[in-house]
Amino acid sequence: MALIEMENVTKNYRLGETLVHALRGIDLKIDTSEFVSIWGPSGSGKTTLLNLIGAIDEPTTGKLTIAGKDVRTLTDNQKSIHRNNTIGFVFQGFNLVPVLSALENVMLPLQIKGASAAEARKQAMARLEEVGLSDLAGNRPAKMSGGQQQRVSIARALVT
Repeated sequence: MALIEMENVTKNYRLGETLVHALRGIDLKIDTSEFVSIWGPSGSGKTTLLNLIGAIDEPTTGKLTIAGKDVRTLTDNQKSIHRNNTIGFVFQGFNLVPVLSALENVMLPLQIKGASAAEARKQAMARLEEVGLSDLAGNRPAKMSGGQQQRVSIARALVT
């Protein structure tokens, strides 16, 4: 079974009177443990594609399944649970919580899933160590460089 499968997916947006065809007839299959890169010029649909894969948005037409689930049949709550259990996001703007330390930012998705504080702390520290930031675990985002904040965001994505 494919981890992600798209069949003839389109995504259209309205910008005032203009209909924007962000994606047109995308067919994509990504298997478990496969590593995939997406690149292209500004405006080519990369973010739209990732928003669909992340169940943040839905296709206008076509079929999208993630981990065997048809995204269009999920309620908003089911999508949230699905994202929390299946997908790790690294946002372009990092989206770190400014009042939380690096460790607390990485612990957050685990605690949302119901992990104990001790288990969340253990897993979060392991991910921070993997990205070379265990020594900055107590720092808040404002006390870190952009690259360090990005690595915290990566650690947060990996912890799930």
